[in-house]
Amino acid sequence: MERSVSIIGVGNMGGGMAANLLARGYTVHVHDLDASKVGFYQQKGALAQWNIAGAATKTIASIVCVVDAAQTEQVLFGSHGVASAAPAGHTVLMCPTIAPQDVERFAAKLAEQGIHTIDAPMSGGPVRATDGSMSLMVACADAVFAQHAQLLSDLSSRLFRISQRPGDGARTKLVNNLLAGINLVGAAEAMALAQRMGLDLQITLDVISQSSGQSWIGADRMQRALQGDYAPRAHLGLLAKDTALAVAAARQLGDAPAYPGPLGEAASKAFAQALAAGMADLDDSALFLWLQNMSVGK
Repeated sequence: MERSVSIIGVGNMGGGMAANLLARGYTVHVHDLDASKVGFYQQKGALAQWNIAGAATKTIASIVCVVDAAQTEQVLFGSHGVASAAPAGHTVLMCPTIAPQDVERFAAKLAEQGIHTIDAPMSGGPVRATDGSMSLMVACADAVFAQHAQLLSDLSSRLFRISQRPGDGARTKLVNNLLAGINLVGAAEAMALAQRMGLDLQITLDVISQSSGQSWIGADRMQRALQGDYAPRAHLGLLAKDTALAVAAARQLGDAPAYPGPLGEAASKAFAQALAAGMADLDDSALFLWLQNMSVGK
């Protein structure tokens, strides 16, 4: 049981984590609505679990790696969810980017059944999930952190201990992703401007990548865009969701001063407009394509 975990949702990030843990000798139970994904990791040595509840009884921890709060709630509290079968002392690693109040609500409900929560949103992309170098932003009780220290360090060589309060991991992730969204919109806008100016786009990106305009997400995504490669590694819809969540969280700060940031609002609006233009299933590098289309009135 100590090296037996279940991963619920084996898409880009969850699949990367499954591959990483399998390589490290863990027993990994996998569940996904897409049977082909389950089959793929089953061929790599994972155990297929068509029943989330069943997986929870066979493992020390359930890693939830779905898209949003609605899916997370179904995975945890649906008729065959984790909470319907997991014994007291079981731990849920909550990895999706969702609103802090949802993390707090889910953690409180799990605690009523003696189930621990590790608020553990992730960052870094599928390659880093696979090699164990992704970032995890962890908020949980000290005792729970100590109990799962080896699993957490195997999942992430960039492990950030945020606090003991579930919800703070989500807050940190929203701050990070808001800045990622701002940087990506800015990079796409700058490259679209370079194109309108008649500049060589590869040379321009090389200059930016070695100069003061550099950002990791900008360089990574704009290189894809210059190659016309919009196959989704990180769907545009994810940063659209995350930037909207970040702006909403800022507006809910109660007695704090009104949220002053103009860039977060603008970035969130840009992602929303790109979604409305039909780019939800493309990589988030497609922001460049959206700006190109705008410039020619498409």
